[in-house]
Amino acid sequence: MLGFWALPGTSFLRAESPDTPLMRDFIGLNGHFGFKPELYSQVCRLVRNYHNINWDVAKPGDPITVPKCPNGVDWETHVYGPWAKHGFEVDVCVQFGKFGKENEDLLALWEGREEWIRRYGYELAAYFGPSGPRKQMTSIEIGNEPGKAFDDELYRRLFMHMAKGIREADPALKIVTATAKVGEADAYAKSLEETFDGPDIKPLYDVINVHTYAVKPKGTGRSPWDRSYPEDPSLQYLRKVDEVIDFRNRRAPGKEVWVTKFGYDACTEEAMTRRKGWAKKLDWRGVSDTQQARYLVRSLFCFAERDVERAYIYFYNDKDEASVHAASGLTRHFKPKPSFWAIKHLYETLGDYRWNRIVRKEQGDVYVYEFRHGSEAGRICWVAWSPTGSEREIRVTLPESPGRLVRAERMPLTEHGAEKVKVTEKEHELELVVSESPVYLMFKNE
Repeated sequence: MLGFWALPGTSFLRAESPDTPLMRDFIGLNGHFGFKPELYSQVCRLVRNYHNINWDVAKPGDPITVPKCPNGVDWETHVYGPWAKHGFEVDVCVQFGKFGKENEDLLALWEGREEWIRRYGYELAAYFGPSGPRKQMTSIEIGNEPGKAFDDELYRRLFMHMAKGIREADPALKIVTATAKVGEADAYAKSLEETFDGPDIKPLYDVINVHTYAVKPKGTGRSPWDRSYPEDPSLQYLRKVDEVIDFRNRRAPGKEVWVTKFGYDACTEEAMTRRKGWAKKLDWRGVSDTQQARYLVRSLFCFAERDVERAYIYFYNDKDEASVHAASGLTRHFKPKPSFWAIKHLYETLGDYRWNRIVRKEQGDVYVYEFRHGSEAGRICWVAWSPTGSEREIRVTLPESPGRLVRAERMPLTEHGAEKVKVTEKEHELELVVSESPVYLMFKNE
C-alpha cells in the first residue's frame, strides 16, 4: 500500500517516461554575487541568481546599461561570464528589490513605466539569452517573492510588458513566474488563480515557480519556523507542490513546474550561543548538519517522483548564523558541510539517471525508488531509506532485484566517500539495513 497523500481525482506523480529529466538536469542551487563556480560545480550544473533591478538602474525609467550596473557590478565579468565558463546553466531571478517592497509610492514610482520595463526585459534577453552570442541565461523569473507587498494589478501589468520584451528579443529564453501558490496570495507568493490564470497572461510564461519549506504545523514547533523531515505527513511541504501541479494539469497544460527554493538551516552549537532577538526569545533551532544532508537528498527524491522539472536548493553558502534562512548553505564560510558531500555524491552517482518508479513506499517505514540510466538501459539504481525524523534503522527485505548487484553504499557525510553497505542476497531477494541516510543499490543487467 502506498502511504502518500493525494488530491482526489488527480495525478501529481511523474509518469514513467524517457522524457523525464536526468538528475544532472534536475538538481539546482541558489547562488548570488559571491558564488564560487569552481567549488559548486561539484554538486550541480544548474544555478539560480538573484538579479536586482535596483542594481541595474537607480530608478525605473533610467537608461539601461546592461551588463554594467551603477553600483560597479558588471554582470558579464563578475557573475554570468564566469558561471557560464564553468558549465552552469543559469536561471536569473529578476527582483524588484527596493522598487517593489514596502514602498508607499509604489504605484507612482511605476506609473507610465510599461514601455520601460518591456525594454528592460528586451535588453536582458538580447544580451544574455540562449540565442545571442553570450548564451549565459536559459531562463528568467519576473519577480522573486512579491506576495501581497507588491500591488497585484501592477505586478501583473509589469509582468506582461516585461515578458513581451523578453519574447521579442529571444523566444528561446524560458519565462518563469514569480513564486506562486494555489489559493489566496500570501506575504511571499502570488495567487495562481488571480495572477497567472488569464488567457492574456498564460502565453507569456513557460514555467510555474514554487517555493516550499518543511515548516511544522502552527503550534507544534518551538518557533513558527521549525522544520521537520520531508516525508512528514503533517506538513504542507510536498502538498503545496502537488496543488500547483494539479492547477497546471487543469488550467495550464504544457507549462513546467519548478521548485526554485527549498532548504534546511544547520548551524554550529557555538552559533546557537550567539542567538539574539526573536531567535533567542522563541528558542529557534535549525536541524543538525547530518539532518540537513539527509533531508536535502530525500527532498530531491520526493520532488523527482513528482511531475517537477527542477529543484533548486537554498542556499550555496552561509556564515554560520543562528537564524532562519541564514544557516542553509551547502558550505559554511565556503567549507563543505556534510550536505555538500551528500549532494555531490548524489550528483555524481545519479547524474546520468532519471527517476523511473516506486519500488516500495510505506509511510513511516521504508521508501525505495528506482532510477534508470539515461542511455544504458541495463544500468539501474534503487535508493532506499527510512522516511522518518529519527535515528531509526530497520532491516528490510526487498523484492527480486532488477539485475546483478554491483555495489551498495550509504550516502556520505564527509569527503572520505560513501560507506559500503552489506547486502544479503537470498532466494532472489535482498536483505539490508536501511537508515535515515539513503542507501544506493547499483545494478547492472548484462
